[in-house]
Amino acid sequence: MIARVAGMLAVAAVFASPASAQRRGFGACNFSWDNENYFVSPFFRGNPDYDGRVTFARIKYRGAYECGAEGPGWSHDYPRTDWHFARILRDITSIRPFVQTGPIIGSTLVRLDEPSMFKYPVAYLSEPGGWLLSDAELTGLQKYIKRGGFIIFDDIEGEPNPDYRNLLAQWTRAFPGSRPIRLANDHPIFNCFFSIKSLDVHAPYGRFRPEFLGVEDKHGRLMMIINYNNDVSDYWQWSNDAFMPIDDTNSAYQFGVNYVFYALTH
Repeated sequence: MIARVAGMLAVAAVFASPASAQRRGFGACNFSWDNENYFVSPFFRGNPDYDGRVTFARIKYRGAYECGAEGPGWSHDYPRTDWHFARILRDITSIRPFVQTGPIIGSTLVRLDEPSMFKYPVAYLSEPGGWLLSDAELTGLQKYIKRGGFIIFDDIEGEPNPDYRNLLAQWTRAFPGSRPIRLANDHPIFNCFFSIKSLDVHAPYGRFRPEFLGVEDKHGRLMMIINYNNDVSDYWQWSNDAFMPIDDTNSAYQFGVNYVFYALTH
């Protein structure tokens, strides 16, 4: 059935790109910001009311790192990525996630220092090169992970890799001495829904060889996964379009579905 995954997304909303201007950070960022320097996406229509369903939770952070037409790095590929993935999760599994209520689609946007963070056992963070934890967010991250939360880190590119270096710096602030390990395809996270036979995948930008890294707790549970030199959400975002190869898109969905199943069962 996975061979038809990308084809199932026949129609998606079309979102206009805002006008661009320079703000601190990289690229164009003429958008709205709240009084605590958190970006306010022009595509945001509110968070869904929590009703117990699995909901794609996208972590937001301060600043304007890698700011472009969609806003800063944490909001890249939002909201189409979140919406498309929620629909795939609904259509090919027994999970019944939040997908859409009126104009609200796909996900909830949440800060690590918000109490609502603990409603979402699986969270997603894009472009960690700009991630800088406040003291309150650091405490929130520690509590979230120690209570069983799981984070997917995505859109991490480059050799040497500044995104990865900053991710590691922020993570070790919260968990000193905690180091990622390279994951092999026999790890349970690659065999909990789909049996993923090979980790030799193509990144959408194609310049570097992707790897899969993770940090385990003392019991061997993965607390997070790092899509190193990869951007699986780019495939999800464009899965209703001929822009990306269908085999690579289907592979990206397999990884995402497995991440969710692993997090919910470990």
